[in-house]
Amino acid sequence: MTSLNADPNLRAVLDTNALGWTPSPMAGVERRMLDRHGGEVARATSIVRYAPGSRFERHVHGGGEEILVLEGTFSDEQGTYPTGSWLRNSPGSVHRPRSEPGCTIWVKTGHLPTSLGPDGSVA
Repeated sequence: MTSLNADPNLRAVLDTNALGWTPSPMAGVERRMLDRHGGEVARATSIVRYAPGSRFERHVHGGGEEILVLEGTFSDEQGTYPTGSWLRNSPGSVHRPRSEPGCTIWVKTGHLPTSLGPDGSVA
């Protein structure tokens, strides 16, 4: 299990340009880990870079996922998203992400509540 800047009660500051790229389990997909608590499936925040034509296998996001496309074009079964697009996939969502031209995204996973109270607050 990895624990990197995992305590949300502590301030964290990183120069993301100084971080190296770490290979993911999928060829052509690398990441700069900003915060992480868990194994391959984790509560995590990363900058992820897809080489042209690369993809990730179909997977579930039990705690949801948010994505901001920083550069290039990101795609999944729901659509194609150019630079500046923001997506939120709900807890339990499934997708198979890819990028034909290549892209860089900011992604946060495992942080969304699975239910809300009657007033819309986190249950």
